[in-house]
Amino acid sequence: MAAAFDLFKGQDGQYYWTLFAANNEPILQSEGYQSKQGAENGIAAVKQAAPLEKQYVKGGTGPYYFTLKAVGNNEPIGTSEQYSAYAGMEKGIASVKANAPTAPIQNRPGQE
Repeated sequence: MAAAFDLFKGQDGQYYWTLFAANNEPILQSEGYQSKQGAENGIAAVKQAAPLEKQYVKGGTGPYYFTLKAVGNNEPIGTSEQYSAYAGMEKGIASVKANAPTAPIQNRPGQE
């Protein structure tokens, strides 16, 4: 399996996405968007920002996490899972950098 963005509509009526690594582990997730187009725009922003080290904000003292900021307005566009080790967080960032720019969008069944 290759890395991919999972785009779906939540029970609250908002749209969300999660970036999954090739091993099917979630590595970055969005906040809610009012429309599917908004979520797709968020994915496009991730693809643009992912390769740029300066767009990552590292946080936590254990558990660790990171936030990816959009190019231009520096607004948060995705937050990682929590990691028990700092090295795990660094691997998560490396995975987003490597996978997000080319990851396809997969709509959940019934949500095309």
